[in-house]
Amino acid sequence: MKLTKTECDRLKPKEKAYKKFDGGGLYIEVTPKGAKLWRLKYYFQGKEKRLSLGRYPVVTLNEARQKRDEAKQVLDQDIDPSFARLRRRHKAAIKANTTFESIAREWHEKQDERWGQKRSKVVMRRLEKNIFPCLGNFPITEIKATHLLHALQRIEDRGAYYTAKSVRQICGQIFRYAIQTDRCEHNPAPLLHGALKSRPVEHYAAIEASELPELTASLNQNKARLFERTRNAIALSMLTFCRPGEIRQAQWTDIDFDEQAWVIPAKFMKSGKSHVVPLSTQALNVLDKQRQETAHLNTPWVFPARNNIKKPMSDATVNLALKKLGFHNRMTAHGFRALARTTIREKLNYYPDVIEAQLAHKPIGPLGSAYDRAQFLDKRKDMMQDWADFLERNGAIF
Repeated sequence: MKLTKTECDRLKPKEKAYKKFDGGGLYIEVTPKGAKLWRLKYYFQGKEKRLSLGRYPVVTLNEARQKRDEAKQVLDQDIDPSFARLRRRHKAAIKANTTFESIAREWHEKQDERWGQKRSKVVMRRLEKNIFPCLGNFPITEIKATHLLHALQRIEDRGAYYTAKSVRQICGQIFRYAIQTDRCEHNPAPLLHGALKSRPVEHYAAIEASELPELTASLNQNKARLFERTRNAIALSMLTFCRPGEIRQAQWTDIDFDEQAWVIPAKFMKSGKSHVVPLSTQALNVLDKQRQETAHLNTPWVFPARNNIKKPMSDATVNLALKKLGFHNRMTAHGFRALARTTIREKLNYYPDVIEAQLAHKPIGPLGSAYDRAQFLDKRKDMMQDWADFLERNGAIF
């Protein structure tokens, strides 16, 4: 039985939504709040689907039937009417400059002056690599939380957990900008808070203080198996317990032999702040040997790459050397930090805040809130010399 205009007008809301069919899959759904919505039920590739055709009486009965017939014609061409509609909206959005990519680029351009060049490039690179290929041509109004989540999960599948969360935040800012400029009403990014994985906690392999003599003996007995530059990098890692990236990117201009200090520039520090590393007598001796080893190379790097002196040593060099010495899965370049942190606290009895300051960590003890790191410098100088002496007592030769 086909619907009539009079019947459509007389439809009243009930406690639950209900449907009145017109034929050919077309029906009108009446919601508990009284809205009358045209829907088309159809099957595509064996699956039942629904297509919204508008609200009555804005879309009349005759217009709803016409839309049904148009959808059926598309279906006869083995094309999903829902997909065909989305494709039309994509084209319209591109023409109207309201795709996600167009708005994202507009937003990015407005942030460009506020950001530094490095930050600007990172943001755009993350969008171009991770989001534009799958969501760039979508009208921004059509993107739902599930669409964005799917794109972010593809990043997670690469193991790039931090990037996935960063991209979610970037997308959230783009949606917020679109809302502010009246081109979108909904921001799906905050809905995904907690939906992404966190990076598994990684504990870098590190030996115990009791195993130090074994490591130092191995270094002493296998001189011929390691290049002098690599041995010196291991020695400086052991003596200063700086991060591997800070060691390999050390430059001669940052080392003051007279003041017995190495000032690591902010750009190489995880904290984004410059960091003073007091140099023990043994550390200065290692650096002096390294200066002699590279004197003829005219390179700014303390530990240049073997095949290209314009670049620093590879970040894998020290780890590969430790593996060659028989410490695979037992000790890493980063492990010197954990070794020093534990041993200095337990064997040399230095206060935790002094150790954390040298590690360039936020102080954890009660003095942390009362004193600036720089005020620990004299104590750190003593600690670094005591640490170097301790290493020598355990067989290290510098």
